[in-house]
Amino acid sequence: MNWNAHIKSYQSYLKIERGLSQNTIDSYCFDIERLLLFLEKKKVDVSPLTIKEETLQQFIYEIAKVVNPRSQARIISGLKSFFSYLIFEDYRSDNPLELIESPRLGRKLPDTLAIEEIDQLIDAVDLSSKEGERNRAILETLYGCGLRVSELVELKISDLFFEEGFIKVTGKGNKQRFVPIAEVTDKYISIYRDQVRCHQNIQKEDSDTLFLNRRGKKLTRAMIFTIIKRLAVAINLQKTISPHTFRHSFATHLLENGADLRSIQMMLGHESITTTEIYVHLDRKHLQEVVNVFHPRKNY
Repeated sequence: MNWNAHIKSYQSYLKIERGLSQNTIDSYCFDIERLLLFLEKKKVDVSPLTIKEETLQQFIYEIAKVVNPRSQARIISGLKSFFSYLIFEDYRSDNPLELIESPRLGRKLPDTLAIEEIDQLIDAVDLSSKEGERNRAILETLYGCGLRVSELVELKISDLFFEEGFIKVTGKGNKQRFVPIAEVTDKYISIYRDQVRCHQNIQKEDSDTLFLNRRGKKLTRAMIFTIIKRLAVAINLQKTISPHTFRHSFATHLLENGADLRSIQMMLGHESITTTEIYVHLDRKHLQEVVNVFHPRKNY
């Protein structure tokens, strides 16, 4: 089997055995493609079963010149996963990246938006445009429910349980969770669904998809990024933001207003609460308030 055959088999394993999303699978395989380009450039003729640690070390050294440490760590992790799969399938007996260490990474605190900045971004939506009501509903959903952008674009009308006060979200690994929805988010989704979306010429395959483009098809992740970037420019926001910024802000604002970490973990769909701790950063003022309010000796 050559590289392409092993990669194809690996993709099937990630999809069927591990239940990963197509976006995650593409990310894993992109790292392997970068390795193949390196081998081609250096005219190194090796298979995935014969490649040695020295060759991979040279590849990592070259990659480190053009990517940041976090991306370098992700590439190493992705390649380790591929070779671990080859061991699992008895194609190899060793992992050539076993002794290659990832760069040390500090805990990166995510950017967040102040409540006033979120209000400004939503107020900047041009409701006179054809996409205005949709874009407002998108921002309200990102911030009101803390969704990943992939979860937002896959959201279905059949996932909306407004009477019960929840929406059903399909997250990483096709794992489903129910997320509470606030009345204001319910309100703006309903306006878009009942007054705008119902008048579109909707493609059959996207008849149940909630957020659609002007051609009646599912929105792409890139389009959500573009909508947010344009609104940030419109209000002259001096921050680099993305759909994930709304997710960070959702979690941070909940925690700062007294929500417990376990509840936030469930709403975000994190398997480990450690992941939630990374997403939800606290400023010192809030920590001081927690001690002042909850410590048993606060009045001594």
